[in-house]
Amino acid sequence: MIENLTFDEIQVGDQAQLERALTLQDIKLFAIISGDVNPAHVDEDYARSSRFHEVVGHGMWGGSLISTVLGTQLPGPGTIYLGQTLRFLKPVKLGDRLTVVVTVKAKDSDGQQVLLDCECRNQLGEAIISGEARVLAPREKIRRPRWLAPEVHLAERTHLHRLMAAALEESALATAVVHPVDALSLRGALDAAEAGLIEPVLVGPAHKIQAVAEQEGLSIDAYSLIDTPHSHAAAEKAVALVREGRVQALMKGSQHTDELLRAVVKKDVGLRTERRLSHVFAFDVPTYSRPLFITDAAINIYPSLEDKRDIVQNAIELAHALGIEVPRVAVLSAVETVTPALPSTLEAAALCKMADRGQIKGGLIDGPLAFDNAVSPQAAETKGIVSPVAGQADILVAPDLEAANMLAKQLEYLGGAEGAGIALGARVPIILTSRADDAITRMASCALAVLFDRFQRAGGFQQGKVK
Repeated sequence: MIENLTFDEIQVGDQAQLERALTLQDIKLFAIISGDVNPAHVDEDYARSSRFHEVVGHGMWGGSLISTVLGTQLPGPGTIYLGQTLRFLKPVKLGDRLTVVVTVKAKDSDGQQVLLDCECRNQLGEAIISGEARVLAPREKIRRPRWLAPEVHLAERTHLHRLMAAALEESALATAVVHPVDALSLRGALDAAEAGLIEPVLVGPAHKIQAVAEQEGLSIDAYSLIDTPHSHAAAEKAVALVREGRVQALMKGSQHTDELLRAVVKKDVGLRTERRLSHVFAFDVPTYSRPLFITDAAINIYPSLEDKRDIVQNAIELAHALGIEVPRVAVLSAVETVTPALPSTLEAAALCKMADRGQIKGGLIDGPLAFDNAVSPQAAETKGIVSPVAGQADILVAPDLEAANMLAKQLEYLGGAEGAGIALGARVPIILTSRADDAITRMASCALAVLFDRFQRAGGFQQGKVK
């Protein structure tokens, strides 16, 4: 319950206090409400490189705690704030624990006003804020159920922004954009080009591409345009450009994924390697502390055990390309025990043994794991699972495409996640985008290709012989 003190009940010398630790989420929520996005408050990298040495909270956040005490404790509900005079003596740093104390200094019986001393100190006892507040105290007694504030999750894109920042340090990647004959695919390619991520070569029916550009007010004069009669020919020409060394990546336009991939996997003239082609999503999940990779949600419908070996290896190498030295791989099933009635549990166990024998390299692999045990330390502990992967997985390997696709879309549409997608296992990375993808997703997918190309050129991609 929340209850006030009326004007008649208040006595000079009455006190109330509140303790609160300053978190990064507090700082960012305050910035959202106030519109104050001073990088000293919200940008960890800037703060560390500036004279502050760490994130500094807005002084008004401490002032808002004073208002909280006045509105909820002394005098409490029904209080009307008339004015304040505060001095901000020291900065509030991330992690500081503040104690706010308000003390009744005087009462004005004629005007029903109360003057209160206000003080805020940190965990070291240092004065942070001092001053006075004047309020109109309530006459009527109020006692009501306390409102339970909803839990707030900030849907930040920290991981994706860092991904794109790293990619922008590299040279723009020469990329064949295949059949970009609609506004979304053409604009996505041009946005990535303007950002400095790719150097697009537009491949497809020239008259259709030019018509879309004119309709959308886009300029394509600065980019190469290779005319082909139709989408099939565009896919074949794009693959030929890779084989000729003119481009280092492919980007899907408005044709179907299978149409592009048929050209990629053609014998003799395609881009096949000994590795199975597979798709990897890299997600930024607001409620998860690290990037989360999901595979395979787009190419292999019911992969065999040997296919899954390649699917896992491709995902591990993408994680390496993004700077994760030893990615944790969770092979998912419905349960965490090996059960003959569930073939996915048998294949998960086999993949773990393949990793033990060196058939999969570069990561820590465990399975079968149910989804909750893979991403929640509490769930793993409750089940008694002792594992370096459980509760902190970087990569989730689904039993089949249907499960992976549903998991990815649930994270995106219900979990506030935002992701990028790329296909690996061919000679070059393939940027596979969806018509529903927004601008940041398309650009982040290009950033994945840029970073994987860097990793590949450095000799990190162990794809085996080219077919």
